[in-house]
Amino acid sequence: MSGMNSFTRISILLFAALAAIATPAAAQNGSIEFVARVAPSGGVQEPVRGFPFFLLSKSFVQISKEVDAADPKPDMNAYIDKLDVSPEMKAWMKKHHWMQLAGEDFIHQLTPDDILGVPEFRKAYMERNASDKDVAFPKPKFKPSDAQKNPEKFQRLSKEYTDAVKKYIEQNPDSVDGIDLGLTDIDPYPKWQSLLGRRAPELHRRALDLAQSKYLVAQTQTDLQGQGFLHNIPPGTYWISTLDVTADVGDARPRWDVPVTIAPGQTE
Repeated sequence: MSGMNSFTRISILLFAALAAIATPAAAQNGSIEFVARVAPSGGVQEPVRGFPFFLLSKSFVQISKEVDAADPKPDMNAYIDKLDVSPEMKAWMKKHHWMQLAGEDFIHQLTPDDILGVPEFRKAYMERNASDKDVAFPKPKFKPSDAQKNPEKFQRLSKEYTDAVKKYIEQNPDSVDGIDLGLTDIDPYPKWQSLLGRRAPELHRRALDLAQSKYLVAQTQTDLQGQGFLHNIPPGTYWISTLDVTADVGDARPRWDVPVTIAPGQTE
């Protein structure tokens, strides 16, 4: 059973219990009594004992989304613009919306035109292959000095060499493996991930603060039978939530964020 399916099934179980036994305590205000149970894989349902539950006026999931929207993620393209790499490298990163210059996923994105068109990729590829005496890697038929002595000949031979290398890459795709070893020093991905990593805990802290201040209506803790009680609740739609805390029962790790409605003078 996947984590998503487990979460959904357990959430529905809790919602069914809430809907069945939410009762008004008076003409206007009501009470919620619920039982929280979890069934680990291959096991029987067990009560969730001594566990904190919060009654919120807004879903914790929605609170988290609103906090995230209020503080947009760092702009990747703006970050790329500040990198000390070639314009061709920046254009490739923006086109692919990708900054990680390591791993199989990166290697599989590279085409022969990418490798030969981006100076950093070309340099890393040539260092990886041109010095290997055991392979029939194309050899240039020009010298760097030809660029000054005979520019026309230099351009023609350079293009012929580039075409030969491109053909070699197409016929030997494995020759691209390991190119990332020559890009480690310029790989911006670790710093980008660190920037995003610092943002996530701060947004999570803000969501928790809002949930427990602005949106908190009541809270309770389940007893030994997994029962929870919330009394004197005004009519309205609420969410029974465990915020970011999971109930660890066997291999099950559910969190709840379940809607429940209290209507005046109505027994559900």
